[in-house]
Amino acid sequence: MEVVPSKKMSLFEPAIFGHLKKFAKEQEEQKGLDLIDLSLGSPDLPPHPMLLQSMSDLSKRATSYGYTLTGSKEFNEAVSSYYQRVNHVEVDPDTEVLQTIGSQEGLVHLPIAFCNPGDIVLTTNPGYVAYAAGISLAGATPYYIPLDETNGFLPDLDAIPEHIAHKAKLLILNMPGNPVPMSPSIEYFTKVIKFAKTYNILVVHDAAYSEFYFTGNSPISFLAAPGAKEVGVEINSLSKSFSLAGARVAYIVGNPKMVDIMKRLKSNLDFGIFDPIQSTAAVALNHAEEITADLRKTFASRHSILMKGLQEIGWEVAPSNGGMFVWTKYPYPLDSISFTFKAIEETGVLMVPGTAFGSNGEGFVRLALVQENERLQEAVKRLKTMAV
Repeated sequence: MEVVPSKKMSLFEPAIFGHLKKFAKEQEEQKGLDLIDLSLGSPDLPPHPMLLQSMSDLSKRATSYGYTLTGSKEFNEAVSSYYQRVNHVEVDPDTEVLQTIGSQEGLVHLPIAFCNPGDIVLTTNPGYVAYAAGISLAGATPYYIPLDETNGFLPDLDAIPEHIAHKAKLLILNMPGNPVPMSPSIEYFTKVIKFAKTYNILVVHDAAYSEFYFTGNSPISFLAAPGAKEVGVEINSLSKSFSLAGARVAYIVGNPKMVDIMKRLKSNLDFGIFDPIQSTAAVALNHAEEITADLRKTFASRHSILMKGLQEIGWEVAPSNGGMFVWTKYPYPLDSISFTFKAIEETGVLMVPGTAFGSNGEGFVRLALVQENERLQEAVKRLKTMAV
Protein backbone atom coordinates (compact mmCIF):
# COMPACT_ATOMS: atom_id res chain seq x y z
CA MET A 1 0.00 0.00 0.00
CA GLU A 2 1.39 3.40 -0.97
CA VAL A 3 1.28 6.05 1.72
CA VAL A 4 1.26 9.50 0.13
CA PRO A 5 1.40 12.72 2.16
CA SER A 6 -0.91 15.60 1.33
CA LYS A 7 0.37 18.46 -0.78
CA LYS A 8 0.25 20.63 2.33
CA MET A 9 2.93 18.45 3.91
CA SER A 10 5.41 19.88 1.39
CA LEU A 11 5.31 22.99 3.57
CA PHE A 12 6.87 21.08 6.46
CA GLU A 13 10.34 19.89 5.63
CA PRO A 14 12.45 18.31 8.39
CA ALA A 15 14.00 21.03 10.56
CA ILE A 16 17.77 21.53 10.72
CA PHE A 17 17.73 20.89 14.48
CA GLY A 18 17.41 17.13 14.03
CA HIS A 19 20.31 16.99 11.56
CA LEU A 20 22.52 18.98 13.93
CA LYS A 21 21.73 16.71 16.87
CA LYS A 22 22.33 13.56 14.81
CA PHE A 23 25.70 14.83 13.52
CA ALA A 24 26.73 15.93 17.02
CA LYS A 25 25.87 12.52 18.45
CA GLU A 26 27.95 10.82 15.75
CA GLN A 27 30.92 13.08 16.48
CA GLU A 28 30.55 12.42 20.19
CA GLU A 29 30.60 8.65 19.66
CA GLN A 30 33.40 8.61 17.06
CA LYS A 31 35.74 11.17 18.61
CA GLY A 32 34.65 11.26 22.22
CA LEU A 33 33.79 14.94 21.89
CA ASP A 34 32.58 16.80 24.95
CA LEU A 35 29.54 18.54 23.48
CA ILE A 36 28.35 21.98 24.58
CA ASP A 37 24.81 22.31 23.30
CA LEU A 38 23.75 25.93 22.71
CA SER A 39 21.24 25.05 20.01
CA LEU A 40 17.74 24.62 21.44
CA GLY A 41 16.22 27.20 23.77
CA SER A 42 15.05 24.56 26.22
CA PRO A 43 15.29 25.81 29.83
CA ASP A 44 18.05 24.06 31.80
CA LEU A 45 16.88 25.45 35.15
CA PRO A 46 14.34 23.35 37.09
CA PRO A 47 10.93 24.76 38.02
CA HIS A 48 10.70 26.52 41.37
CA PRO A 49 10.12 24.08 44.28
CA MET A 50 6.66 25.51 44.95
CA LEU A 51 5.66 24.61 41.36
CA LEU A 52 7.03 21.10 41.67
CA GLN A 53 5.11 20.65 44.92
CA SER A 54 1.92 22.02 43.41
CA MET A 55 2.07 19.73 40.39
CA SER A 56 2.82 16.71 42.56
CA ASP A 57 0.01 17.36 45.04
CA LEU A 58 -2.64 18.20 42.46
CA SER A 59 -1.81 15.23 40.25
CA LYS A 60 -2.70 12.89 43.11
CA ARG A 61 -6.29 14.11 43.22
CA ALA A 62 -8.77 11.71 41.62
CA THR A 63 -10.81 14.71 40.45
CA SER A 64 -7.95 16.14 38.36
CA TYR A 65 -8.39 13.93 35.33
CA GLY A 66 -11.48 15.22 33.56
CA TYR A 67 -11.77 17.49 30.54
CA THR A 68 -11.12 21.15 31.28
CA LEU A 69 -12.25 22.59 27.90
CA THR A 70 -11.14 26.21 28.45
CA GLY A 71 -8.82 27.96 30.84
CA SER A 72 -10.00 27.77 34.43
CA LYS A 73 -11.28 30.82 36.30
CA GLU A 74 -8.26 30.46 38.61
CA PHE A 75 -5.82 30.60 35.68
CA ASN A 76 -7.54 33.50 33.90
CA GLU A 77 -7.63 35.54 37.09
CA ALA A 78 -3.93 34.81 37.68
CA VAL A 79 -3.12 36.14 34.21
CA SER A 80 -5.19 39.24 34.89
CA SER A 81 -3.47 39.82 38.24
CA TYR A 82 -0.03 39.28 36.71
CA TYR A 83 -0.66 41.88 34.00
CA GLN A 84 -1.93 44.39 36.52
CA ARG A 85 0.99 43.93 38.93
CA VAL A 86 3.85 43.51 36.48
CA ASN A 87 2.78 45.43 33.37
CA HIS A 88 0.29 47.89 34.92
CA VAL A 89 -2.32 46.78 32.39
CA GLU A 90 -5.94 46.03 33.28
CA VAL A 91 -7.14 42.77 31.73
CA ASP A 92 -10.65 41.32 31.98
CA PRO A 93 -10.18 37.65 32.96
CA ASP A 94 -13.50 36.66 31.37
CA THR A 95 -13.26 38.32 27.96
CA GLU A 96 -9.59 39.18 27.36
CA VAL A 97 -7.73 35.96 28.30
CA LEU A 98 -7.52 32.63 26.48
CA GLN A 99 -5.35 29.72 27.54
CA THR A 100 -3.39 27.87 24.83
CA ILE A 101 -1.46 24.59 24.83
CA GLY A 102 1.89 26.35 24.75
CA SER A 103 2.53 29.48 22.70
CA GLN A 104 3.44 27.53 19.55
CA GLU A 105 -0.09 26.12 19.34
CA GLY A 106 -1.56 29.59 19.64
CA LEU A 107 0.86 31.13 17.16
CA VAL A 108 0.14 28.51 14.52
CA HIS A 109 -3.63 28.83 14.92
CA LEU A 110 -3.83 32.64 15.00
CA PRO A 111 -3.39 33.14 11.22
CA ILE A 112 -5.98 30.41 10.59
CA ALA A 113 -8.49 32.34 12.71
CA PHE A 114 -7.97 35.70 11.01
CA CYS A 115 -6.60 35.20 7.51
CA ASN A 116 -8.16 34.04 4.27
CA PRO A 117 -6.12 32.41 1.48
CA GLY A 118 -4.06 35.09 -0.21
CA ASP A 119 -4.18 37.57 2.68
CA ILE A 120 -0.84 39.16 3.48
CA VAL A 121 0.79 38.60 6.86
CA LEU A 122 3.66 40.86 7.86
CA THR A 123 6.38 38.99 9.70
CA THR A 124 10.15 39.19 10.07
CA ASN A 125 13.14 37.64 8.35
CA PRO A 126 14.75 36.12 10.34
CA GLY A 127 11.85 35.02 12.51
CA TYR A 128 10.60 32.18 14.68
CA VAL A 129 9.72 29.16 12.54
CA ALA A 130 6.17 28.73 13.93
CA TYR A 131 5.06 31.96 12.27
CA ALA A 132 5.73 30.60 8.79
CA ALA A 133 3.91 27.36 9.67
CA GLY A 134 0.75 29.20 10.73
CA ILE A 135 0.81 31.48 7.71
CA SER A 136 1.19 28.51 5.37
CA LEU A 137 -1.64 26.55 6.99
CA ALA A 138 -3.93 29.56 6.63
CA GLY A 139 -3.04 29.80 2.93
CA ALA A 140 -1.92 33.37 3.54
CA THR A 141 1.06 35.09 1.94
CA PRO A 142 3.98 36.25 4.10
CA TYR A 143 5.65 39.59 3.52
CA TYR A 144 9.01 39.56 5.23
CA ILE A 145 10.37 42.62 7.03
CA PRO A 146 14.16 42.29 7.21
CA LEU A 147 15.91 42.45 10.58
CA ASP A 148 19.42 43.78 10.15
CA GLU A 149 22.01 46.15 11.54
CA THR A 150 20.80 49.14 9.50
CA ASN A 151 17.68 49.53 11.64
CA GLY A 152 19.05 48.18 14.90
CA PHE A 153 17.46 44.79 14.22
CA LEU A 154 13.98 46.32 14.66
CA PRO A 155 11.28 45.77 12.00
CA ASP A 156 11.24 48.94 9.90
CA LEU A 157 7.55 49.68 9.38
CA ASP A 158 8.36 52.71 7.20
CA ALA A 159 10.06 50.44 4.66
CA ILE A 160 6.88 48.44 4.00
CA PRO A 161 5.48 49.50 0.60
CA GLU A 162 2.16 51.32 0.76
CA HIS A 163 0.36 48.79 -1.43
CA ILE A 164 1.54 45.93 0.81
CA ALA A 165 0.45 47.71 3.99
CA HIS A 166 -3.03 48.31 2.54
CA LYS A 167 -3.42 44.59 1.76
CA ALA A 168 -1.96 43.26 5.02
CA LYS A 169 -4.29 41.55 7.50
CA LEU A 170 -1.91 40.62 10.31
CA LEU A 171 1.43 41.79 11.76
CA ILE A 172 3.47 39.39 13.91
CA LEU A 173 6.14 40.80 16.22
CA ASN A 174 8.45 39.16 18.79
CA MET A 175 10.41 41.26 21.31
CA PRO A 176 12.78 40.27 22.85
CA GLY A 177 12.95 38.05 19.83
CA ASN A 178 13.89 34.60 18.70
CA PRO A 179 16.37 34.40 17.08
CA VAL A 180 17.19 38.14 17.23
CA PRO A 181 16.76 39.44 20.81
CA MET A 182 15.98 43.04 19.88
CA SER A 183 14.45 44.93 22.80
CA PRO A 184 11.01 46.55 22.77
CA SER A 185 10.12 50.04 23.89
CA ILE A 186 6.85 51.85 24.50
CA GLU A 187 7.84 54.31 21.76
CA TYR A 188 8.23 51.53 19.21
CA PHE A 189 4.99 49.84 20.24
CA THR A 190 3.19 53.19 19.99
CA LYS A 191 4.42 53.47 16.41
CA VAL A 192 3.18 49.93 15.73
CA ILE A 193 -0.30 50.84 17.00
CA LYS A 194 -0.46 53.95 14.82
CA PHE A 195 0.63 51.85 11.81
CA ALA A 196 -1.99 49.18 12.60
CA LYS A 197 -4.79 51.73 12.89
CA THR A 198 -3.76 53.49 9.69
CA TYR A 199 -3.91 50.31 7.61
CA ASN A 200 -6.49 48.28 9.61
CA ILE A 201 -3.99 45.54 10.51
CA LEU A 202 -4.34 43.18 13.47
CA VAL A 203 -1.22 42.84 15.65
CA VAL A 204 0.09 39.74 17.42
CA HIS A 205 3.00 40.27 19.80
CA ASP A 206 4.85 37.13 20.87
CA ALA A 207 6.11 37.94 24.37
CA ALA A 208 7.56 34.54 25.27
CA TYR A 209 10.76 36.15 26.60
CA SER A 210 9.20 39.14 28.38
CA GLU A 211 10.71 38.17 31.74
CA PHE A 212 14.20 37.95 30.23
CA TYR A 213 15.22 41.58 30.68
CA PHE A 214 18.58 42.55 32.11
CA THR A 215 18.16 46.32 32.48
CA GLY A 216 15.23 48.38 33.73
CA ASN A 217 12.60 47.54 36.28
CA SER A 218 10.05 45.41 34.46
CA PRO A 219 9.27 43.65 31.19
CA ILE A 220 7.64 45.83 28.55
CA SER A 221 4.30 44.55 27.36
CA PHE A 222 2.80 45.51 24.01
CA LEU A 223 -0.48 45.98 25.87
CA ALA A 224 1.12 48.71 28.01
CA ALA A 225 1.20 51.02 24.99
CA PRO A 226 -1.89 53.24 24.68
CA GLY A 227 -4.46 51.74 22.32
CA ALA A 228 -2.80 48.33 22.05
CA LYS A 229 -5.92 46.36 22.94
CA GLU A 230 -7.80 48.16 20.15
CA VAL A 231 -5.55 46.58 17.51
CA GLY A 232 -4.18 43.33 18.83
CA VAL A 233 -3.20 40.69 21.33
CA GLU A 234 -0.13 39.48 23.12
CA ILE A 235 0.73 35.80 23.51
CA ASN A 236 2.88 34.75 26.41
CA SER A 237 4.20 31.44 27.63
CA LEU A 238 5.25 29.92 30.94
CA SER A 239 7.74 27.63 29.17
CA LYS A 240 10.82 29.83 29.47
CA SER A 241 10.10 32.23 32.33
CA PHE A 242 8.97 29.50 34.72
CA SER A 243 10.83 26.45 33.31
CA LEU A 244 7.53 24.74 32.44
CA ALA A 245 8.34 23.95 28.81
CA GLY A 246 7.05 20.38 28.93
CA ALA A 247 3.84 21.42 30.65
CA ARG A 248 2.74 23.30 27.49
CA VAL A 249 0.80 26.20 28.94
CA ALA A 250 0.50 29.73 27.58
CA TYR A 251 -2.16 32.35 26.98
CA ILE A 252 -3.43 34.97 24.55
CA VAL A 253 -4.44 38.27 26.12
CA GLY A 254 -5.80 41.50 24.69
CA ASN A 255 -8.46 42.51 22.17
CA PRO A 256 -11.70 40.80 23.30
CA LYS A 257 -13.03 40.23 19.78
CA MET A 258 -9.81 38.52 18.74
CA VAL A 259 -9.85 36.44 21.93
CA ASP A 260 -13.45 35.41 21.27
CA ILE A 261 -12.68 34.32 17.70
CA MET A 262 -9.75 32.25 18.93
CA LYS A 263 -11.99 30.68 21.59
CA ARG A 264 -14.39 29.62 18.87
CA LEU A 265 -11.57 28.04 16.84
CA LYS A 266 -10.05 26.25 19.81
CA SER A 267 -13.43 24.89 20.92
CA ASN A 268 -13.26 22.74 17.78
CA LEU A 269 -9.65 21.64 18.26
CA ASP A 270 -8.95 20.57 21.84
CA PHE A 271 -10.46 19.81 25.23
CA GLY A 272 -8.17 21.92 27.37
CA ILE A 273 -5.07 21.44 29.51
CA PHE A 274 -4.60 19.01 32.41
CA ASP A 275 -6.09 20.74 35.46
CA PRO A 276 -2.98 20.42 37.71
CA ILE A 277 -0.98 22.21 35.00
CA GLN A 278 -3.49 25.07 34.95
CA SER A 279 -3.46 25.42 38.72
CA THR A 280 0.34 25.21 38.90
CA ALA A 281 0.57 27.84 36.16
CA ALA A 282 -1.67 30.07 38.27
CA VAL A 283 0.69 29.58 41.23
CA ALA A 284 3.62 30.56 38.98
CA LEU A 285 1.92 33.75 37.79
CA ASN A 286 0.82 34.69 41.30
CA HIS A 287 4.44 34.39 42.51
CA ALA A 288 6.09 35.70 39.35
CA GLU A 289 8.13 38.42 41.02
CA GLU A 290 9.74 35.95 43.41
CA ILE A 291 10.37 33.24 40.82
CA THR A 292 11.64 35.34 37.92
CA ALA A 293 14.06 37.43 39.98
CA ASP A 294 16.45 34.47 40.29
CA LEU A 295 15.96 33.62 36.61
CA ARG A 296 17.07 37.10 35.58
CA LYS A 297 20.18 36.97 37.77
CA THR A 298 21.25 33.70 36.18
CA PHE A 299 20.54 34.71 32.59
CA ALA A 300 21.95 38.22 32.94
CA SER A 301 25.27 36.68 33.97
CA ARG A 302 25.20 34.18 31.10
CA HIS A 303 24.22 36.90 28.64
CA SER A 304 27.13 39.10 29.69
CA ILE A 305 29.68 36.27 29.53
CA LEU A 306 28.66 35.10 26.07
CA MET A 307 28.22 38.58 24.57
CA LYS A 308 31.60 39.83 25.80
CA GLY A 309 33.36 36.57 25.05
CA LEU A 310 32.25 36.46 21.42
CA GLN A 311 33.08 40.12 20.92
CA GLU A 312 36.58 39.55 22.31
CA ILE A 313 37.29 36.83 19.73
CA GLY A 314 36.15 39.09 16.88
CA TRP A 315 32.52 38.09 16.35
CA GLU A 316 29.90 40.79 15.65
CA VAL A 317 27.12 40.42 18.21
CA ALA A 318 23.68 41.98 17.77
CA PRO A 319 23.13 44.42 20.66
CA SER A 320 20.60 43.26 23.23
CA ASN A 321 19.72 43.64 26.88
CA GLY A 322 17.33 40.74 27.17
CA GLY A 323 16.10 37.50 25.66
CA MET A 324 17.29 33.93 25.85
CA PHE A 325 19.63 34.00 22.84
CA VAL A 326 22.66 35.68 21.35
CA TRP A 327 22.52 36.49 17.62
CA THR A 328 25.96 36.88 16.13
CA LYS A 329 27.83 37.16 12.85
CA TYR A 330 30.83 34.83 12.68
CA PRO A 331 34.03 36.01 10.91
CA TYR A 332 34.51 33.08 8.51
CA PRO A 333 33.80 32.68 4.76
CA LEU A 334 31.34 29.80 5.11
CA ASP A 335 27.57 29.67 4.73
CA SER A 336 25.82 29.33 8.07
CA ILE A 337 24.83 25.68 7.70
CA SER A 338 28.34 24.59 6.71
CA PHE A 339 29.78 26.66 9.53
CA THR A 340 27.60 25.12 12.24
CA PHE A 341 28.48 21.59 11.19
CA LYS A 342 32.17 22.50 11.06
CA ALA A 343 31.92 24.06 14.51
CA ILE A 344 30.50 20.81 15.89
CA GLU A 345 33.25 18.79 14.21
CA GLU A 346 36.10 21.02 15.40
CA THR A 347 34.87 22.25 18.77
CA GLY A 348 31.85 20.24 19.91
CA VAL A 349 29.82 23.46 20.24
CA LEU A 350 26.27 23.24 18.86
CA MET A 351 24.67 26.40 17.45
CA VAL A 352 21.78 26.98 15.06
CA PRO A 353 22.53 28.36 11.57
CA GLY A 354 20.90 31.71 10.92
CA THR A 355 19.19 30.50 7.76
CA ALA A 356 17.03 28.15 9.86
CA PHE A 357 15.07 31.34 10.62
CA GLY A 358 15.05 32.90 7.14
CA SER A 359 17.30 33.93 4.29
CA ASN A 360 18.43 37.10 6.09
CA GLY A 361 20.06 34.88 8.68
CA GLU A 362 22.88 33.98 6.33
CA GLY A 363 26.24 34.63 7.96
CA PHE A 364 24.75 34.50 11.47
CA VAL A 365 24.26 31.85 14.14
CA ARG A 366 21.99 31.72 17.18
CA LEU A 367 23.34 30.61 20.55
CA ALA A 368 21.01 29.79 23.44
CA LEU A 369 21.88 30.77 27.02
CA VAL A 370 21.17 27.29 28.33
CA GLN A 371 24.50 26.32 29.89
CA GLU A 372 26.19 27.40 33.10
CA ASN A 373 28.74 30.23 33.04
CA GLU A 374 31.79 27.96 32.99
CA ARG A 375 30.45 26.04 29.99
CA LEU A 376 29.76 29.26 28.11
CA GLN A 377 33.31 30.43 28.77
CA GLU A 378 34.58 27.08 27.55
CA ALA A 379 32.43 27.36 24.40
CA VAL A 380 33.97 30.75 23.56
CA LYS A 381 37.46 29.39 24.21
CA ARG A 382 36.85 26.51 21.80
CA LEU A 383 35.30 28.70 19.10
CA LYS A 384 38.37 30.93 19.18
CA THR A 385 40.51 27.97 18.07
CA MET A 386 38.53 27.19 14.90
CA ALA A 387 40.70 26.78 11.84
CA VAL A 388 38.37 27.90 9.07
